[in-house]
Formats: sequence, C-alpha cells, structure tokens
Amino acid sequence: MTNAIVRIESIEVKNFKNVGYGYLDFENTKKEYKSSILGLYGQNGSGKTALIDALELLRLALSGRSVPEYFADYINVESDHATVKYGLSVRNPDENSIFTVFYEVSIRRDTDDLGENTGRSDGGTIRKTMLFGEVLSYACDGTENKVRLSVLFDTRPADTAFIPKAKYNEIIGKSRETATNLLVAKRLAGTTSRSFIFSKEFMNELRGNCKERRYLCLMEGLVNFGNYELFVITTRNAGLINMDALPIAFGCSEEKKVSAGSVLVKLDEPSVIPEEALSAVHKVVDNMNVVLRQLVPGLTIGVKDLGTQLLSDARPGSRIQLVSNKNSREIPLKYESDGIKKLISVLQLLIVIYNKPSITVAVDELDAGIFEYLLGEILRIISEKGRGQLIFTSHNLRPLETLDKGFIAFTTTNPMNRYIRLNNVKTTNNLRDFYYRDIVLGEQSESVYEPTNNSEISLAFREAGMRDGR
Repeated sequence: MTNAIVRIESIEVKNFKNVGYGYLDFENTKKEYKSSILGLYGQNGSGKTALIDALELLRLALSGRSVPEYFADYINVESDHATVKYGLSVRNPDENSIFTVFYEVSIRRDTDDLGENTGRSDGGTIRKTMLFGEVLSYACDGTENKVRLSVLFDTRPADTAFIPKAKYNEIIGKSRETATNLLVAKRLAGTTSRSFIFSKEFMNELRGNCKERRYLCLMEGLVNFGNYELFVITTRNAGLINMDALPIAFGCSEEKKVSAGSVLVKLDEPSVIPEEALSAVHKVVDNMNVVLRQLVPGLTIGVKDLGTQLLSDARPGSRIQLVSNKNSREIPLKYESDGIKKLISVLQLLIVIYNKPSITVAVDELDAGIFEYLLGEILRIISEKGRGQLIFTSHNLRPLETLDKGFIAFTTTNPMNRYIRLNNVKTTNNLRDFYYRDIVLGEQSESVYEPTNNSEISLAFREAGMRDGR
C-alpha cells in the first residue's frame, strides 16, 4: 500500500522530557480543510520541543532505524522509562478503506559492556536507548469489511515474538523455525535500539509468511510513511546553519522513483555529495526557485557542479557549491542571512506539503530568522490551499492572526497536562490578543504562563552587575 495516505491524528506523551503527561488531537474540529496544521505555542521550557522530539522517535521507529543514545536523556528524571502513543489514519484510495491505527512504544536507558575479554569489571560501558513494550492496534472502515479496534501486535511478553496468539498463528503460522527467527530478531532489535515490529527482520518474515493482505498493506503503508513521507526538522538544523552547513530536506519523485531524505551541504567550502543525489539536488533547487523568487523578490539559488570526487567510502561523489543569484550577481550562499538559509532549508518540504496529501512535516521553531509577516502569509496559504500535514512550534505570534484557531494549541505550566486548546474563543476574537489576555488574567482551566515579576527581574539584573564588580 505504497500509495496510502497516512496522517498523524493524535499523540499521547508520558514522562518524556518535561512532559509528565500530555495529549494532543491534531484534527481541526472547527472547520474542514484538506490540509492538516498544528501550531504549538507556549513559553520557553514548556514542552514544545518535546512534541517534535516525540515525532522524531516515531520516524525512527517506523523506518527501522536505531534510536540515538541521547534519547535516553529525554526520559523524565523522575521515571525509569517514557511512553508515547501515536494515533494515525492510513487511507487507501484504491480500495476505499481507512485504517485507524494506534502505535505505542516505550524507551528506557540501557548500557552495553564494551566487550573486553580481560575479565576486569572496569572495562567500561556504553549508554544506549532501548525500545520496548511496542503495541500496535488497528480498526478498519472499508466498503468490503469493517474491523473493530483490536490489538494486532503486542510485543510485551518476553517468551514470544508477540501476542495475541490467534493473530500470531494467522500471520506467522506455527513454524518453529520462524518462531525462533522472530525471537532472535526481537532481541537483536533491542540491542540495536530499533523497533522490533518495524525492523527489517520482522518485515521480511511478514512478507514471506502473512497471507492476510490487509495486515501486510497496513504495515507497508506505515513503513513507507516513515521512510519517505515523514520529515522532522529539529533545532539541530539551526545549529548546523550557524556552523556554515545547510541541511536541505527534500521529498520528490522522478520516473516512478521516490527520493527522500536530507543532504548536508557545506557553505564555507564546496561539498561532496553522493553522485546519485546530484539529480535530486538539482530538481529540488529548480523547484524551490519557482517559489523563492516570489517570497524574496529577485533572489534565486543555484548549484555549481565542480566535478567528481571520491567519498570517504570510495563511492563516486559530486563536488558542488550553493550560490545565490541576486541583481544579476552570483555569490556563495554562505553570505546570505541566517533567515534566508533557514527558509531555503525547509522550502522544498513546504512545497511538497502544499501539493501532496501524503506528506507530514514537523518543524521545531519554524519562525527562527523568518520575517513574521512573510511567515504568517506562508502559513495562511498552506492552510487554505495545501493538501499535506504540517506540525510546527513557534514563538512568533503572527500565525495566531492568520491561521484558523482550530490549527493552534498551547502548552501549559502543568507538567501533568501539558497541551490544551483555548476554550471560549469566539469567531470574532483575535487569537493573538486572546492569548495575551489569558496570560495576564488566567481564564483557562490550566495556566499557560508562569508569572514573572518585573521588579524582581530588574533587581536580579542589578545584583548580577554588582557581583561583576561594576
């Protein structure tokens, strides 16, 4: 089901970073739109980035990739594990069927011995993040058959690959060899910080043994989504820009071949990228220029092909440099502003969101370096005419005036109820002004701002200066 349209419908977070508990429904219940947008607002340190990091965990799990060890630091200090539950819809236009899917996964800290054979106990360990407790439930609403919500895979028992037993026998069969292979794959996934049910090993067994087409279609749709249609842009991208490196995320198709991923291009010197990525970069740049010249009048970017060069693994590579063209002058892109670089780094994904319903993009601090009026207009256009899904965090409040209030959520000061929608907002209300008013008056069921005292802030500045000897 590679043509499936997958949407993230909800997320439930427990003990993840500073979120003791938080739940968000991404559906706009106020109006019907083809696009799906969720903008999350709140003060610093209130759980906005936690949402983006939780979506990055989903991307890594669905694509069968190892979860980096720093995710172990995301577990709340008061808990030994964190749990995230995702609600997704998987629609197959060809068969007029819609799957409702819930995927739950937990992470915990773990360590591995470095494996020295000296017999000493001080040989050292390495830290890692371990995924466990995966549960996948589904329901189906189709023209031919309907299925109530039920568990498809529950990996929590240690003595078997998954339960329920009836589903196991239906999908895998009763082969002892297959059962052994799955248990080995389960343990291997654990030691390599990967999802088991979306691992290459489990998917291969599923493809070889599963006779129930709808199960395989469902899993293939989710795997395709994680690998080619879900993009998560974290603040690490901004850090790379500050270090003269531009990560360009892209998703495009050419001659029935899907290209998706991210290419890191150096700005202070020419970059060497895989030879097979060169055509994708050229196509992405050409696409971006169509929109870029409208967003920043007179500006386009180009790719200078400087010849071939071997990569570190001896594969053939292409040596390129990004340049900007403005007023008939061509200069290295490194001399453009950080805001221009940030816009370029995400522009291709915004283009894809506008045109394709199967794309989901999550961006942390979307507003960083982008002129607020332009940001508001871009989001307004995507919300009205776009077809994909955009999830973002921002400190800039301009989008509160341009987006439908059904697209906006807020963080609270309560770690056990981190995410809310504002109540009692009338259609005539300016959401930006309404939010400011609630910060001052606190009219919601949860506080959205931890109060500060201007006199105490002023005194703190003075005391800090006195300690500095001035």
